[in-house]
Amino acid sequence: MTGRWVIHLPITAPDLLRARILARTAARVLIRLSARVDPGGVTVSAEDQQGVRHWVFCDRPLSQGRGRCVLPADHTSRCLSRPLWARRR
Repeated sequence: MTGRWVIHLPITAPDLLRARILARTAARVLIRLSARVDPGGVTVSAEDQQGVRHWVFCDRPLSQGRGRCVLPADHTSRCLSRPLWARRR
């Protein structure tokens, strides 16, 4: 038995876009509550095709050890290490 457990929390949404939005929102809220959340691993799937997963975050490695991209998986802008809403003013 390992020392870590993964939570599988089925939540439904009416379509892929809203599923991704809900998953991003949930991941961002949980990050603030616990340092153990890995948003890069968040995926969504159709209820009847749970083996076909769609990434929620881009999660590409950034240059010069700046971490990983935290923007949505299908973004068209350049990758960012932190979203604009999380930057300090």
